[in-house]
Amino acid sequence: MSSETPDAFEPGAGIAAEIKNARIEDEMEQSYIDYAMSVIAGRALPDVRDGLKPVHRRILYAMDQAGVTAHSSHRKSSSIVGETMGDYHPHGDSAIYDALARMAQDFSMRYPLVDGQGNFGSVDGDPPAAMRYTEARMAPIAEELLEDIDKDTVDFQSNYDDRKQEPTVLPSSFPNLLVNGSSGIAVGMSTNIPPHNLGEVIDATVELIENPDATVSDLMEHVKGPDFPTGANIVGRNAVHKAYKTGRGRVRVRADYEVEEEEGRIVINELPYQENKARLIERIADDVNAGKIEGIRDIRDESDRDGIRVVIELKRGAIAEVVKNQLLDNHLESTFGVINLALVDGQPQVLTLKETLQHYLDHRRDVVRRRSEYELTEAEDRAHILEGRLKALEHIDDVVETIRNSESRDDAKAALRGEVTVEVDGEPLPAFGFSEDQANHIVSMQLGSLTSMEAAEIEDEYDDVQDTIERLETILGDQSELDAVIEEELLEIKDQYADERRTSFVANTGEVTRADLIPEEDVVVVVSEDDYIKRMPVSQFRAQHRGGKGIIGTDLKEGDNVSSVFVTNTHDDLLCFTNHGQVYQLKAYQVPEMSRTARGKSAVNLLDFDDGEEITAVVNCDDLEEIDGYLTMVTRDGYIKRTSVDKFQNILSTGIIATKLDEGDELADVEVTDGTRDLVIGTEQGMSIRFDEDEVRAMGRSARGVRGINLTGDDVVAGVAAIDETHHSWVLTVTENGYGKRTDLDAYRAQSRNGKGLIDIKTNERNGPVCAINTVGEGDHLVVMSDEGQILRTPVEDISTVGRNTMGVIVMDIESGDAVASVDVIPAAMSEDENELDDETSENALADGESADDESTERANESADEIPADDE
Repeated sequence: MSSETPDAFEPGAGIAAEIKNARIEDEMEQSYIDYAMSVIAGRALPDVRDGLKPVHRRILYAMDQAGVTAHSSHRKSSSIVGETMGDYHPHGDSAIYDALARMAQDFSMRYPLVDGQGNFGSVDGDPPAAMRYTEARMAPIAEELLEDIDKDTVDFQSNYDDRKQEPTVLPSSFPNLLVNGSSGIAVGMSTNIPPHNLGEVIDATVELIENPDATVSDLMEHVKGPDFPTGANIVGRNAVHKAYKTGRGRVRVRADYEVEEEEGRIVINELPYQENKARLIERIADDVNAGKIEGIRDIRDESDRDGIRVVIELKRGAIAEVVKNQLLDNHLESTFGVINLALVDGQPQVLTLKETLQHYLDHRRDVVRRRSEYELTEAEDRAHILEGRLKALEHIDDVVETIRNSESRDDAKAALRGEVTVEVDGEPLPAFGFSEDQANHIVSMQLGSLTSMEAAEIEDEYDDVQDTIERLETILGDQSELDAVIEEELLEIKDQYADERRTSFVANTGEVTRADLIPEEDVVVVVSEDDYIKRMPVSQFRAQHRGGKGIIGTDLKEGDNVSSVFVTNTHDDLLCFTNHGQVYQLKAYQVPEMSRTARGKSAVNLLDFDDGEEITAVVNCDDLEEIDGYLTMVTRDGYIKRTSVDKFQNILSTGIIATKLDEGDELADVEVTDGTRDLVIGTEQGMSIRFDEDEVRAMGRSARGVRGINLTGDDVVAGVAAIDETHHSWVLTVTENGYGKRTDLDAYRAQSRNGKGLIDIKTNERNGPVCAINTVGEGDHLVVMSDEGQILRTPVEDISTVGRNTMGVIVMDIESGDAVASVDVIPAAMSEDENELDDETSENALADGESADDESTERANESADEIPADDE
């Protein structure tokens, strides 16, 4: 051993010099991360561009290279698996065959990519037959994934042993990731993408091409939802919209079935996606035997090649709807957990519907651009050759002499290129200056190609090639032209392969609307005289004892006052009646949500009001659906009419006429009635009249109505209340100065309409005129709002119950110069969860009995103030 050779065991020398110290936990962590990324990128997750995992991509490419296309004969699956494993995917034949078999299953793939012969499994969970017994070839639609792969459209990489090249991605002429979906479990993450309808996905892609700013909702106008190969039904659309908007969601899928009551059976025709039919029948039978499901006497599987048919025979006397509900609760519904996770530039990402289509579109643009560049190069090369041929034909005699007098083929080529000179009889032939490619082609030409017909064909071909070059240059130079090519090719695929949807929607069907995205909650809506509008959650206003000043409900600009306040739900559809006799339709969620101290936003885009037009009444359309009734309207001058709710079905955005008004008259209030109610009209000067609504005949929208109350002097109507004795116990009256009272319904004796009525409340300098009259019941809350934006919520039971001819008690402490602007009632059902009172009350609150008369005085006043009704 040389003396220069270090000792192998000497520290820091020889082999020891290559050893590095490392913490075992750090090495384990890094090694695991490397392994995890290898699984994520190399096995388990699909690429967003072609929607394929490596194994599926390699199978299809191996079939393409072996010529096992849709136009060839079928080949043994074992042969396909062997070639895939030997050349591209060295991970075992079982994994490859499982992937091949799945691509051939029409119950797994919405559009199968493999055309199989033999047993490739069933919906009963039966495994495919051994690969030596089955045969396969590419399905026609699979060829669309590989179209133009030989035109440098995608990148290639070396296979596992560097013998061959394989594509990193397929050109993919359609968005296969969404069309066929994918599922897989990687390390620490998983993907579960449902299949979709090809036509819908292509339409959405075209929409994105034409409108790059399209939202998920816009794309959902085309992609209604997943379209499973096994059909069935999706329950509701909210989960679908969430999945498309966020990339994650839980979609309920329900079997398609028919309840045949006369035959006493339930027939299942379609199963949820990936449901094992045999296992489903077994589970139902187990529950029947265990007594968990009653009423079933037999289950038969009558399925065949034409489709699913599972017959559930019912016992005599069994209620089919009950059995159906039991089956739905436990067996006929499943949840498909959408996780739209795919590889983007080699990194896993959860994608929205738009992002998925955008990444595909970017890939397709790259493919078409590279294909166009390839075809342009080929076309330019061909044009160059054709130019040489045309030039040769023009000088055919000299060209022939040059070739004939050259000593060899190479000399002839050199002469044609002008590198050497050929002489004939001592005279040099002309130098043509052909390029090397042109010279090679001319020397190889046959004499038959020198005919005039051949010359004409060359000229025609040259013109065609020039057109092709011009078109390709246009595509490469103009993004819109390139997109037009993509769009045209997508629509061609749609025309060739698209079919009808198989999966339908049940229950919450209909298009996804904005309401689906709005949390359902009770809100207070405030409108000002200058048409500022906003909504606030009712929960922001805790109930206080009566007599308080309330809290700020809105910030008004100088000179503006509150016009109206009403309580509703964000999902309610409302009819807004104005003092001009118009009615507008408004969805509560359209009103912008703002804080208590905000002014609100202009209502011009929501309600097309005229100058001086204000909301005087709001009716919930849900109330109209519960009854076949009427909208009863009363005007300031005392006219009343009833109009059937059917007359208010089609309301224009600019509103429609609700009632005709005399000059100077205004619509005061509106109530929903069903033809059996009593009505109470209240006036500003404290008078009231109660009569049966049948005394007012039903009229059209354009009618004025009849007199409901005979007004005295300059008195005007403040409002109308409909009595429903199953829910209402009192008439509640509130005045502009913040006073009010409850009075038992019995105190309002029924009369004929058009009478002067009875005293409802004393109106004087302290009380001010009446602002609102309502019927209320136990548990109801009152919302009172002042002109200057103060708002008070209080239980109606906190307001004293007194007789009619009384002054009432203070409800809201009104500041000097302010007045009550509007009053609304929160029904008990909406306020039952918020019954705790805020102990802050006004120090100025009056005692309950301060303004109440004794009963004897009340009776005397009642008899003295009663005035007989007059007939109209």
